[in-house]
Amino acid sequence: MQHKRQISKRRLAIAGAGVAALVAGSFTLSQANAAEDTPTLKTLSAESASKLASTLTSDIKGDAGSYYDAKAKQLVVNVVDGAAKEKVEAAGAKAKVVQHTLGQLNSVKDTLTANDVKGTSRAVDVKTNKVVVTADKTVKGAALDKLKKQVEAQDGKVELKRTAGEFTTKIAGGDAIWGDGSRCSLGFNVTVGGKPAFLTAGHCTTAITSWSDSEGGEPIAESGDGKFPGSDYGIATYTGDTEHPSEVNLYGSTQEISGAAEAEVGQEVTRSGSTTQVHDGTVKALDASVSYQEGTVDGLIQTDVCAEPGDSGGSLFAGDKALGLTSGGSGDCSSGGETYFQPVPAALEALGAELP
Repeated sequence: MQHKRQISKRRLAIAGAGVAALVAGSFTLSQANAAEDTPTLKTLSAESASKLASTLTSDIKGDAGSYYDAKAKQLVVNVVDGAAKEKVEAAGAKAKVVQHTLGQLNSVKDTLTANDVKGTSRAVDVKTNKVVVTADKTVKGAALDKLKKQVEAQDGKVELKRTAGEFTTKIAGGDAIWGDGSRCSLGFNVTVGGKPAFLTAGHCTTAITSWSDSEGGEPIAESGDGKFPGSDYGIATYTGDTEHPSEVNLYGSTQEISGAAEAEVGQEVTRSGSTTQVHDGTVKALDASVSYQEGTVDGLIQTDVCAEPGDSGGSLFAGDKALGLTSGGSGDCSSGGETYFQPVPAALEALGAELP
């Protein structure tokens, strides 16, 4: 069911979507009747799993990555030897023996990115322990032949997939923000140097200098620093007295945002934009590279959440934590597809910004 509301000219809320709540709290044992000296799997929230993953992957040799099993609420850690397997299981996580380390797969991804084909994305899939290359509908003929040769040269470390759509930055784009005849979506309200501002996609702020909260309306913000391609983040500083709460528009209610967090593979997340409003999905990969027609963007969060033109810059979040800004992808909210997001923590650091 679609819900719409008028945007107050003096109050621009953060773009957002319905919350897929994550279990919070302390660790619990999933096998209460197990022997006391037998390691047992811990049920964890996504945030707790992320913290445990950071500890474990920094302590074991041959880091092969990890992911969150949202259904079982467990952390799965890839390992390449028996010693690492024992350490992971002793900590209460599930160990999965794989062939390749994260370093090996990232090296393959970097090689493919250095020789990228337009209309493709590359990401390490920790669940399959391979680099997944996705080619959109524009990749054909000589370009497709080139891509297949690149994949075959990696000795089984790479899987090639096709998507029916076309990778675009989806500029057309929570709450709608307008400028120079184009529309994007506001991501998260922030402060920079003590002044109120908002985050959105870099491909929006590098193309548009001033923003309004209605088509043809009076400007309420001016674009500042941003980056695209390479990364995809931008900031706009409010020029008047527009209210700027740290919350997300749920198109019927709001969700408070208390801080930023890193996404975790397997985590359930929510996205909103001014075109398609509320949609949920799952994080499929981190540090993905996408070769748009305008250039390549690295370090993105890959999800199966849908998006359409006009959703650019909108917020990706889980509970009260800001995760990402909508960059682009393929498909739509009828047929599905992949959508990629600029991580919020990296954008905040690069821009010297803070969530209110």
